[in-house]
Amino acid sequence: MTAPLLVTTDAVDARLRREVIAGLKATPRTLPATLFYDARGAALFEAICHLPEYYPTRTEQEILSAHAGDLADLIGPRAAIIEPGSGAATKVRQLLRALDNPIAYVPVDVAEEQLARVSAERAREFPALRVRAVLGDYRDAIPLPPLPGDARRVVFFPGSTIGNLQPHEAAHFLRDIAAVVGPDGGLVLGVDRRKDPRILHAAYNDAAGVTADFNLNVLTRLNREFRGTFHRAAFRHRAFFNDAESRIEMHLEAVSPQTARVEHLELSFAAGATIRTEVSYKYDRARLDAVAAAGGWRVVECFTDAKNWFWVCWLVPVGDTTKTSLKS
Repeated sequence: MTAPLLVTTDAVDARLRREVIAGLKATPRTLPATLFYDARGAALFEAICHLPEYYPTRTEQEILSAHAGDLADLIGPRAAIIEPGSGAATKVRQLLRALDNPIAYVPVDVAEEQLARVSAERAREFPALRVRAVLGDYRDAIPLPPLPGDARRVVFFPGSTIGNLQPHEAAHFLRDIAAVVGPDGGLVLGVDRRKDPRILHAAYNDAAGVTADFNLNVLTRLNREFRGTFHRAAFRHRAFFNDAESRIEMHLEAVSPQTARVEHLELSFAAGATIRTEVSYKYDRARLDAVAAAGGWRVVECFTDAKNWFWVCWLVPVGDTTKTSLKS
């Protein structure tokens, strides 16, 4: 069964506007990754997930297919699954099927049309499940709907979205998640691992140009919603691996000198000047353990694929001793 969306549209819009203006005033210039996900951007990202170069989606699904039962054993019965940044909400289906009597699913996302659609889809697919969708930015303190008191709150955060946060932001987010789930809760976390930079480069520079279209769509949205005056053809997509920071960076690069406006802000660009639109950190185990510990979590199990490209990990709040290991 499903219920009306808990709409926080005004808060989402206000935060996004603040971040857009602050990022464009900063040095280097940046834009928030949430700007990607208007209706067209959400559709483009779904297309990216099916590209041959883009390994994270199919690799994580491979891991979930092989280890959903293991995760279900760790989570236990009567779980309430909360999915920040739920997107198309396809991966959670494997987990929900494997769980013992899950009682609630709470998708949280900023893409309103997609959120309404996938919420209805999951409610039809799992008719005994309480589906309660929340429209909002998962980085905000979002009021969750009432959940049964005996439910084990578990956050499902796949797709290596944790990599889109700076390390201090990731630790802050994890602290917030720990507060949401409580001392007996848990976290299923998708983590993209460090690997050959050539594989990473191909994943973010696909031959069909879908990722470039996804990146450039940000300018279209700025023009439509923020009184922008960008000429999309005057910018190009650029993505590369920053080895020192262990992250992919996506930028919009000016191909010639130009000016543009966003609301009251006038911007000048030299040829080659960029706006960074996304970072995607790639983790080794030491980096993952450090960020988790800073956020109040302990990494208990990490399941990987045959190529060792990706992890799906089970974390518990520091101090929780329940369901800690398949090996114990």
